[in-house]
Order: sequence, then C-alpha cells, then structure tokens
Amino acid sequence: QVQLVESGGGLVQPGGSLRLSCAASGFTLDDYVVGWFRQAPGKEREGVSYISRTGSTPYYGDSVKGRLTISRDNAKSTVYLTMSTLKPEDTAVYYCAAARGPLGSTWRRVGKYDYWGQGTQVTVSS
Repeated sequence: QVQLVESGGGLVQPGGSLRLSCAASGFTLDDYVVGWFRQAPGKEREGVSYISRTGSTPYYGDSVKGRLTISRDNAKSTVYLTMSTLKPEDTAVYYCAAARGPLGSTWRRVGKYDYWGQGTQVTVSS
C-alpha cells in the first residue's frame, strides 16, 4: 500500500520551532519530488515548500521564506520541514505530497501530486 505519513506537529508558542517529517512507504520516494502544503480553517490549501528528487532544488512560498528549510533523506524515505520563528498565522494542517516531477514553477498546484498524507496539525499559540 502506498502511504505518506506526516508527523511532528503539535502546539508551539509564537517564535518557537518545529520539525515535521513525511515518511513514505509502498513506493520509492527517491523517484518523487515532494511538496509541503498547509490548510487553515476556511482557507485554500497553500503550497509552502518543495524539494527535488535529490534535494538540490528547494522552493519556498513567499509567506514562509527565511523561516522554513526543507530537506530529504532518501535512505530513510523521509522528507523534513524544519520551521522556526513560528507565527500564529502558521497554524494549519500540514500535508506532504509526492509527484513524479519535476514540477518546477508549477509546484504549488495541488493537482500535480500523486500521493497525499493525512496531515499533521500545527498550532502556534500562547
């Protein structure tokens, strides 16, 4: 069975840091590019980051540039999203998604991705 499983979400104070993980099983993650998306209540799903198959090409959404780092460990079939200086507006369910890629400038388009995880909740609040 093909699965993407996010983990690492939780409650964090403003200004805090969090590391999310996206673990793949049932397929070879090495052959896929990975995007991170988030969706807050009442809002559209928003692309926050993207990483190429080898990890050499990361992209970041304008709202998170400078505060997020995406990385991958293909040996562990895992992609990470390290977040710092978190703000209340970062509160959302965070999803990872995989596509055969490369997606380049189209990485924000939800329909481009083949597999999606269930999401992990990130809440930034005092």
